[in-house]
Amino acid sequence: MSRRPLSLPQPPARASEFGRDALIVCENLVRIYQTGSIEVQALQGLDLTVDSGELVAVVGASGSGKSTLLSILAGIDAPTAGRVRVDRWSLLGMSRADRVDYRRHTVGFVRQQTASNLIPYLTAREMVDLPMTAARTGKEERRKRVAELLDSLGVADCADRRPGQLSGGQQMRVAIAVALANRPKVLLADEPTGELDAATSAEVFGVLRDVNRRYGVTVVVVTHNPEVSGQVERTVAIRDGRTSSEVLRRTTTDAVGDTHMVAEEYAVMDRAGRVQVPRDFRQALALTRRVRLALEADHITIRPSGNGE
Repeated sequence: MSRRPLSLPQPPARASEFGRDALIVCENLVRIYQTGSIEVQALQGLDLTVDSGELVAVVGASGSGKSTLLSILAGIDAPTAGRVRVDRWSLLGMSRADRVDYRRHTVGFVRQQTASNLIPYLTAREMVDLPMTAARTGKEERRKRVAELLDSLGVADCADRRPGQLSGGQQMRVAIAVALANRPKVLLADEPTGELDAATSAEVFGVLRDVNRRYGVTVVVVTHNPEVSGQVERTVAIRDGRTSSEVLRRTTTDAVGDTHMVAEEYAVMDRAGRVQVPRDFRQALALTRRVRLALEADHITIRPSGNGE
């Protein structure tokens, strides 16, 4: 009996712009570093969108490209090719003046090493005040903003202390306050709990969730620790310079009224139609260079080629 061929849905006449309504958009993002005669591809066509108000964790092993992505979003590094937009800013080919404006007003950046975030001879109050002074904010507004941030982050009693007089958790809270001083739309954090113990790490993530809700700031956290990523509603995994999977978490209520957290993992298909098959899946079915694809009524199957390749 012959099998009736499936009719494929027709694509729309004109596709809408990728990530048109998102706050952060990376499309086919490429970053190549030249080390002597060797080229290193840190990002290899990465696609990513982040909506306004999200709290997202980007996870990946060392060398996956996650820190390169964060440096580009922070305006510290520049992409080699592709498209990357944050709010109204296109980050490909920005002028020096635009880059200063972007980093001063649109993004706040928290580094893993506290020594890179804080100035050892300034007090917490003076450090939070400094970005606003550089932005020429009025004195009274600066005073109110400093008091508000230090209070909301739980370090108001540390206002007159220098970094050496603060615990690791307090240092990170002050660093977050500094990053939020100029009311950025995006807060970027690179391994913010990498130097902290488990209990303090949980507290810092609680702070990030709080500022996300309180100030409506979009938060993107880079981490190599998959357990830390479980504290956010959306986790994006990067492998080999591309987004490979996402985990979305949501709260559900059962029939008796109890609430449960449900996590669902999805493979990510990029703009070229590429999907990364997890290594354990490939090993279980001995998938190598060639595979067979079949279009079924409501899904696609992938099988070994059957010829040993």
